[in-house]
Amino acid sequence: MPTLAYLAHYPAHLQAQVQARLDDGSLGRILAARYPERHDIQTDRQLYDYVSTLRQRYLKNAPAPDKVLYDSRQHPVQGTLGTNTRVARVQGGKLKTKHEIRIASLFRDAPEAFLRMITAHELAHLRVRDHDKAFYQLCCHMEPDYHQLEFDLRVWLTWRELGAPADA
Repeated sequence: MPTLAYLAHYPAHLQAQVQARLDDGSLGRILAARYPERHDIQTDRQLYDYVSTLRQRYLKNAPAPDKVLYDSRQHPVQGTLGTNTRVARVQGGKLKTKHEIRIASLFRDAPEAFLRMITAHELAHLRVRDHDKAFYQLCCHMEPDYHQLEFDLRVWLTWRELGAPADA
């Protein structure tokens, strides 16, 4: 039985349920029924506009990211689905800060709900740097089903890695 790396910190009974669905081949159908919608956000420009719209709706006073893009170097096996970097540079007598959001390119093919969840996560880092209670409260403010979507995303990643057909 393969290990469910993305679900390692979840209770054993949930891991057993996911493993049973993997074994009987129904996990892909369950995920497709739950998340049938795909998105058409394929370019970095479209992603920037998508992120900007969510930021404007929920975080009006947060700094706008200078760059938003899909990054093929982000990979869930190494533990990164997205990053939010802050670079401070001295320009003349001023300190300039640039914010950059990179989202794993696998989200081009993910259901829109998962893209929305990872976007809310990275936008929350504009206000709160650490993964603490305030951070997750902000994530839930932007995406009320944040925790369920995070679990379902982990299940989807598990299915992609262990159970998906080669053309999925």
